[in-house]
Amino acid sequence: MTVHPKGWRKSSRSGQRTNCVEVGRVGDGAAIRDTKNRSAGYFTTTRGQWTAFLEAVKNNRFE
Repeated sequence: MTVHPKGWRKSSRSGQRTNCVEVGRVGDGAAIRDTKNRSAGYFTTTRGQWTAFLEAVKNNRFE
């Protein structure tokens, strides 16, 4: 059974830029895709993985 992501969203901080990603809900996790190339598909994460990623971003671990 294929589960399709719902509720795709782009960060409000992205403004009109197209070099960003969109996040959608899938099951108990998240789906992420490239805004410029939506037809390329998406990858999924669990809720725990997505939460850990967001915490790392908030804590500037990628800078």
